[in-house]
Amino acid sequence: MPKTIAVIGALDTKGQDFAFLKTEIEKRGCQTLIIDFGVLGEAGFAPEVTRRQVAEAAGADFDALVAAGDRGAAMRAMSDGVTEVVRRLYADGDIHGVISMGGGGGTSVATAAMRGLPVGFPKVMLSTLAAGDVSGFVGTSDIVMMPSVIDVNGVNRISRTIYSNAAGAICGMVSGEPTQGDDKPLIAVTMFGNTTRAVNQAKPILEAAGYEVLVFHATGTGGRTMESLIADGLITGVLDLTTTEWADELLGGVLSAGATRLEAAGRAGIPQIVAPGCLDMCNFWERNTVVEKYAGRTFYEWNANVTLMRTTPDENARLGEIFAEKLNAATGPTAVYIPLRGWSELDTEGKPFYAPEAIAAFVRTLKANLRTDIPVVEVDTDINDPQFAAQTAQTLLSMLGHSGHRQA
Repeated sequence: MPKTIAVIGALDTKGQDFAFLKTEIEKRGCQTLIIDFGVLGEAGFAPEVTRRQVAEAAGADFDALVAAGDRGAAMRAMSDGVTEVVRRLYADGDIHGVISMGGGGGTSVATAAMRGLPVGFPKVMLSTLAAGDVSGFVGTSDIVMMPSVIDVNGVNRISRTIYSNAAGAICGMVSGEPTQGDDKPLIAVTMFGNTTRAVNQAKPILEAAGYEVLVFHATGTGGRTMESLIADGLITGVLDLTTTEWADELLGGVLSAGATRLEAAGRAGIPQIVAPGCLDMCNFWERNTVVEKYAGRTFYEWNANVTLMRTTPDENARLGEIFAEKLNAATGPTAVYIPLRGWSELDTEGKPFYAPEAIAAFVRTLKANLRTDIPVVEVDTDINDPQFAAQTAQTLLSMLGHSGHRQA
């Protein structure tokens, strides 16, 4: 059977463009299922899912949306509707990939729907915005953002080639079969440059026990992606050695993973080991990007583009409270491991961020607020010491072995 590709578009303003894309996809042997979310005029050709059906999927009345004349409200409703339509089509096994084209509005609507699909499901967004910062559109998904080069506004010598390439991309993605491997249960591990040695020591221990290890770079996107995969039920256990993203969330750094970081594993009930890796630092870009209120603080230029700021004892005390609040909601096996001699390469004796009083402040408030059944293990090493890596990895394995989460 030919693979079916959902094509999301505003057929009132870009009907010619989507008609061409439809033809290009179908001549490559795939079927199309057109979803129209246009609100300005009549569709350029008949879709499989009409704009009225899209509005209904969002619980909205299409005529009322048009009559209100509020484009922003209409686009929000159509975005919700497209997301629900695509979700249903995927759940029913009716589509094998999704593609769209557009400017700011179209990109916003289509990528919202794409973000609701699982990692690995083919997604292509041909966008006028694809050459800029697309993090808000992609989120933690694997959407392929393809620059349109010129506006999506008619078929011409340039757009014809671009649209054809986009059709080839999505058809190639749905036609290929993933390479099969020896799928093992997945353990998520968090890492930063300053905790690389710790992860490199823990990873082989976990792999030797029969697990596949996914390492997430704790740069905001990494933490959000890990939490998303945990929520999707793909992760068996978590070795959260690098929780630095919470320092950025608290202090306004550039690598925050948001206020829900540290929630997914607890909500999913999977075993987790949590450590305060790199909570000694908050991340900024070049030195001149650091906000004025932090003048006089201790800084370290990690490289030409990244400036690290040492967190204070008061800030670490607040982080201890936050960690307790997040972990208290955990429904599965949880433990906190504290390396007492430093939380990063810069936070060891003789290094610029070494501050035992900051560690003590974190431990004090964590213990004061954490559930008594969640152990806090204080280890007389720094975070990159092999002893710390071995203890945390072995404890996680023990949790997995006795919790019933280990898969065959």
